[in-house]
Amino acid sequence: MEKISCSEKQTFDVAFEYAKTLVKGDVVILEGDLGAGKTAFTKGIAGYFNLSGVTSPTYAYLNVYGNFIYHYDCYRLSSGEEAELLGLTDYLNKDNVCIIEWAENIKDVLPKNCKKVTIEKISDTERKIIL
Repeated sequence: MEKISCSEKQTFDVAFEYAKTLVKGDVVILEGDLGAGKTAFTKGIAGYFNLSGVTSPTYAYLNVYGNFIYHYDCYRLSSGEEAELLGLTDYLNKDNVCIIEWAENIKDVLPKNCKKVTIEKISDTERKIIL
């Protein structure tokens, strides 16, 4: 399914609706270029679960919201082995929802049943969100 978003608020709303499909143990891969709206999408998912404070985890690798949403940024990782050494894989498929940006960097340690969301920049304000 594809959605077009013309604002951060619309991206939030699409993610809020998408979050209704998520259950404990889900791992969501967010694909998109820098600035595509991956963190805005995560804010929408967190909003559905009444969680706030979402920020990009680029420098921390992992931010946790309400001990339920585990938000990863694997941009600076070079392998799945590195993710394992940092303990990042310990939370996959548990009683939470994991959202992973730049998952291609650790693809060899990800579960086979990941869900994927792709956010493509169409213009400065428009995004195509593929669910």
